[in-house]
Amino acid sequence: MKTQYYTATSLDGFIADAENSLDWLFQFGEPENGSYSNFIREVSAIAMGATTYEWILNHPSDDNSNPVWTYEQPAWVFTSRSLPTIPGADIKFVKGDVRPVHQEMSAAAGDKNIWLVGGGDLVGQFYDHGLLDEIIVQITSVTLGSGAPLLPRRIVTPPLKLLSATVYGHAFAELRYQVFPPE
Repeated sequence: MKTQYYTATSLDGFIADAENSLDWLFQFGEPENGSYSNFIREVSAIAMGATTYEWILNHPSDDNSNPVWTYEQPAWVFTSRSLPTIPGADIKFVKGDVRPVHQEMSAAAGDKNIWLVGGGDLVGQFYDHGLLDEIIVQITSVTLGSGAPLLPRRIVTPPLKLLSATVYGHAFAELRYQVFPPE
């Protein structure tokens, strides 16, 4: 079981623009022969921050303008606010220290993986406690200048270990890194 941060970023390191929009990313569609379908098959638990969850709520993808939850896995949404639920979704709203929540998620995941959907600060909290095993990032061929950073942490010693680099189409380069606990 691994705890993985799987995301897309602009070339200059932002996962959302200054208005928390992902329109810059959606112009590309799914990467040709991308890794997502293989990745999601190995995931049994999901964590996300409130901003990511609110983005899902505010960007309905069905004809009735209702938010659509595309995940079959249970999800833990980290928030200090009261947020609406999505009917039929297995969502737990949590706050505070990521360590006890990670233990609960690990039990639910079994021998499959935990996906840290985002945002970068939440992922940083998992990293701070040595609970992040892998970063899988698809770098897109745009720059945003500002926005939500990929991972607002200084990771120098020990450095990340590059495991693979793959090109998908003309817009994506996927980098996979092993993460070691901070010293």
